Order: sequence, then structure tokens, then C-alpha cells
Amino acid sequence: MTITETLNQASAGLLMPSESEFPFEGFHWDNVNSLSAEVLLELTGHAPDTQVEETDLDYLFRNLAVSKEWHDEIQQANVPKFQQLKQIVEDNLSEITVYRVGTIELDVYIVGKPKAKNGLAGLATKVIET
Repeated sequence: MTITETLNQASAGLLMPSESEFPFEGFHWDNVNSLSAEVLLELTGHAPDTQVEETDLDYLFRNLAVSKEWHDEIQQANVPKFQQLKQIVEDNLSEITVYRVGTIELDVYIVGKPKAKNGLAGLATKVIET
């Protein structure tokens, strides 16, 4: 199974909660071995002056992979699924960085080095911040 297939399988059925819910989509960039904000913007087709914020996996999943008292029934049921997704990302990628690209409607890229392949791989999704 490829890294993209592994990540897609791990995230199947999970949606990034927001005003609209967005799925995760796996990717693998074969010919890229290091990443900067500028390279990310180029690879993803964003304008060179688009805002990019770097964060980490724990921050991204802080309200998804940890049970919260305000979670509804569906969110509570998804906590173990997000914990598993986080673990699979950590098991298959090293040097993981989360990039939040844009403002208000952000493209989110979880990017790391695949442990068994060259290049960079990860998951892409979106969030809307109000």
C-alpha cells in the first residue's frame, strides 16, 4: 500500500469540522525533499503572497483527538478515530509540520517525510475560521 493510500484509508469518513465539513485527502510529492512556505505555495497553486502559518499536529487535533465536555454525540464518537488518524500519521511520517494557508477559509496541509519513501507526503483539508 502506498503512503497516500495508507493516509486516505486512515482518514476515510473523517471530516474536519468547521462551518462546512471538509474531508482529508492524501498526497505524495516525489521530487520534494524539503519544504518552505514558498515551495508549499508553489506546489499547491496559491499566490506567492498568501499567508502561511506553521503549527504542529497536536495543535491541529487539539479539539478532535481529545474528548471535550462540549462535544456532541458524533464528535465524541470521532475522538478515537482522530486519535487513530494522528497515530497513523506519526507512525508513517517524520518531521511533521502543519501548514495553514490563507485567511478565513484556510487550506491545511499535514506534511512530513515518509519513513519508507522519498519525497514528502501528508494530508490536505480545509477549515473555515470565523
